[in-house]
Amino acid sequence: MPRANHWPIGDEEPVISASAEGLVDQFWWERSDLCYKQNRLHLAGYDLGKLAAHANAPLYVYSLARIEAKLDRLLDALATTKCDHRIFYAMKANRFAPILKMMAASGKCGVDICSPGEMDLALECGFQPHQISFTGTGVSNRDLDRICTYPEMTINCDTIGMIRRIGQRQPGRSIGIRVNPRLGTGYGDSDILTYSGGRTTKFGIYREQWAEALETARSFGLKIETLHFHVGCGYLTRELQSWQAAFDAACAFMSDLPDLKTVNIGGGLGLPHREEDDALDLEKWSGILRSKFQGRGIVIAAEPGDFLVKDAGVLVLSVTDAETKRDTLFISLDGGFNLHPEPAFYDLPCAPAACVLKSRAPSDWQRATIAGNINEALDLWGEDIAFPPTQEGDFVALINAGGYGSAMSSNHCMRGVFQETAI
Repeated sequence: MPRANHWPIGDEEPVISASAEGLVDQFWWERSDLCYKQNRLHLAGYDLGKLAAHANAPLYVYSLARIEAKLDRLLDALATTKCDHRIFYAMKANRFAPILKMMAASGKCGVDICSPGEMDLALECGFQPHQISFTGTGVSNRDLDRICTYPEMTINCDTIGMIRRIGQRQPGRSIGIRVNPRLGTGYGDSDILTYSGGRTTKFGIYREQWAEALETARSFGLKIETLHFHVGCGYLTRELQSWQAAFDAACAFMSDLPDLKTVNIGGGLGLPHREEDDALDLEKWSGILRSKFQGRGIVIAAEPGDFLVKDAGVLVLSVTDAETKRDTLFISLDGGFNLHPEPAFYDLPCAPAACVLKSRAPSDWQRATIAGNINEALDLWGEDIAFPPTQEGDFVALINAGGYGSAMSSNHCMRGVFQETAI
């Protein structure tokens, strides 16, 4: 697979600016490695329109350098806690093998899995069993027979029944327990992205069942060495207060765990999806961790997925039609929500961007609705947005498509064909 000399990757917060002539100088999502060069959109030095034309199919493009830079940035933030720390990349966000192989080869992180299939792929891509953390739900006996093959692997139990069934198979082993603190948050405090809030969810063991969970573990001699919680998806600085409340509630379970070595704070670290979003302040985030754990001999583990891969990837689609129906201009693309369900299901948009910017003057743009090719009413990439001149045969890149896109794709309407490349 070809590689490019990567541009420097900064941590700029997204901005939008205009020149004195009223022309757009920079879009809110642009940064040093994702930007227009001579009005052609590039990622990591590659011309996205040219890559898509060569592929002749819906195309996911991922920057490996961006992913590694985000990993380094998160490791730097965790280092400020003055605690030992580990990162387990949440594979469910993106399981493209070149990404996993790069992470495994770097030695900078482990991987979090939630199925035996993901375990097999992690091992194939170079991760060792001790670098793997399993956090699953609805785990069958068939799953446990596979997972328990590797005693070095961390298993975070989601139910009392799972604790019992592991104890029956491997009495005396070490386990983790996922708890539900009844508080949580996610992007925009969305209920659907909050995994442990006021609504009872399937995730983790609640305080009401905690004593039974502990007794079940004791009855099989299981050592609870990891406390795990994951309270939501996509939180930013504006949600940090809610996240800290959930974090404090989850840490209250620590006092009952004399063998505790690791607190796994889960994932959910977000990034901007809209122009008005401010990036997650990692200094504030790590400060919360430092205030709780510094000097306590606790290992901090985290399971980022989106934070590492989402803004490293784009989905490039060709324009099949650009025509007005009644009073609405529809720009139709050759890929729909089945290729990237997250915007439709979770209201986490992927900003559409023209691969060739034909005009930087907003006065030349039109209000348009960007539509996919699936026969469902919700198959829209953007509604009533200002978009530059576009015609049949052009290409549109969907920004922030690196996470929960290809990994969640389906063959709905038998339109599930796409390509992926890492650059």
